[in-house]
Amino acid sequence: MAEDSETLARAVAEGDRRALARAVTLVESTRADHRARAVALLEALRAMAPREALRIGLSGTPGVGKSTFIEAFGLMLTEAGLKVAVLAVDPSSARSGGSILGDKTRMDRLARTPSAFIRPSPSSAALGGVARRTREAVALVEAAGFDVVLVETVGVGQSETMVAEMTDLFVLLIGPGGGDELQGVKRGIMEMADLILVNKSDGDLAAAARRTCADYSGALRLLRRRPQDPEGFPKALAVSALSGAGLAQAWAEMQALAEWRRAEGHWAASRARQAERWFEAEVRAGLLARLAREPVRSAMATLGADVAAGRRTPESAAAEMLARLGAAAE
Repeated sequence: MAEDSETLARAVAEGDRRALARAVTLVESTRADHRARAVALLEALRAMAPREALRIGLSGTPGVGKSTFIEAFGLMLTEAGLKVAVLAVDPSSARSGGSILGDKTRMDRLARTPSAFIRPSPSSAALGGVARRTREAVALVEAAGFDVVLVETVGVGQSETMVAEMTDLFVLLIGPGGGDELQGVKRGIMEMADLILVNKSDGDLAAAARRTCADYSGALRLLRRRPQDPEGFPKALAVSALSGAGLAQAWAEMQALAEWRRAEGHWAASRARQAERWFEAEVRAGLLARLAREPVRSAMATLGADVAAGRRTPESAAAEMLARLGAAAE
């Protein structure tokens, strides 16, 4: 017999890790009956005492050591008495649809820590660097009492910015590379970053990391200051996931920025905008899902064939399809 949503919600709120894992599996499911239960679960948790975690999005260039950084950073936080959840979004296998990289195996020490929870999820071809249900997974780990939620994206680029719209802080992780590295990062994602962390600042790469950090600090000064930033933000820092150098300072900067935004009202306003965007995204996704159902799919195929054969223009065929959808909704 399936576990009812109220029972599962209570178990999640009590910090039951197995219940949390079942809840994340439930919200990630595409089955219609599971979707209904997932909505009921989220409503039940919303009705309970609300909890807020610090949501930190993390993106980075390939090979920069995101998993190594997250493990070192997460261990530092858990040793300080905090509960840390990591939602790691992996590229999806085109054959099975499952995660390819398996972040949990790359963060084995953090995975064994009782106050940490790691959940790798396949991106399932979703754009924006996050999985379709990452927002709901964030809500679940918050409800389970975690203090910090780290959302790791697939990679860095023009489409990997959606994570910034569901987190409180957005951290961009890069490696020592000087001008070449600076050229390789899109301006748009730099403008969204709250902190740029230059990783691998140790050993033979320490000098290169300091130069890269200086390059980014200079580039950030050229960007227009955002209203949600205090003086000095965004900023670039050098860190080493291997030695732990700079991690405590990075955490202190994150806390300072979060506290300033709370005090100035930006935190609440951002959370409200995120909830509204979440609603809009759900509506869009629901409408797109209807296009894959019969008889809509058959109508789309027929009109698409007419367009391909030159019997209809794309505009007139689209107008007819939208008219049919509007009539079906009435």
